[in-house]
Amino acid sequence: RMPASSPEADRRHRASAAFSLSFLSLVFSITAFSSSHWCEGTRKVAKPFCKGDSKGDLCIRFNSPDGNGSQAVQYIWETGDDKFVERNFHAGIWYSCEEMINEDGERCRSFISLTPASDRGVLWLSIVTELLYVVLLLIGNILMSVEIFYYSSAIDGLKINAFSAVVTVLAGLLGMVAHMMYTTVFQMTVNLGPEDWRPHTWDYGWSYGLAWTSFACCMAAAVTTFNKYTKTILEFKHRRKKLERSFRIQYNFPD
Repeated sequence: RMPASSPEADRRHRASAAFSLSFLSLVFSITAFSSSHWCEGTRKVAKPFCKGDSKGDLCIRFNSPDGNGSQAVQYIWETGDDKFVERNFHAGIWYSCEEMINEDGERCRSFISLTPASDRGVLWLSIVTELLYVVLLLIGNILMSVEIFYYSSAIDGLKINAFSAVVTVLAGLLGMVAHMMYTTVFQMTVNLGPEDWRPHTWDYGWSYGLAWTSFACCMAAAVTTFNKYTKTILEFKHRRKKLERSFRIQYNFPD
């Protein structure tokens, strides 16, 4: 039979687990917030006309250099050539990038400038809420590390534990609201955004999944912290009852 761990060791294990989950949540949230892969997909981009001796499938060969633009459009329509090419794009909270047609690299634009004016306020609110989410996660991590390494008594640790639990729960709620607001803004931008940006196909990217993984870790850390707080309170009550019982026995049956 294995010996049971002491209550002090059990509390430290729970505190370490909560700190690890909260730290992972903080790292994931910062990574997702600073990346531009919340949403990924493809755009249909019109092929440019070939210049000089350039050939290939990424440009349209027009055999009448003296023709004007309307004749060029008529030529493309009559021949039935595919005048579009699909380019990959990815977008985040801060900016949106897409592949260039005849050049290497990407062309990036501010996602805030692409958002419809009616939804720009919601996007800024999402950004502020996301920043508050990161700040509260950082505060929660600091409180949990203080609880693990620096508190001098069980009562002090219990107080810090209560503050860190409240901060972590509040952070999780803010993170959930921020992610949902960004999702709404992106969908509105897909429908009402500029014609030269609207995607042909799109789906959520790895940053979006990382943001929700951060939220899951945050809530798991909050549950672990509350569980530790509740268990410590119950242990204190149990010890007090045992102490009262021992005093009662000593009072009823003195030596």
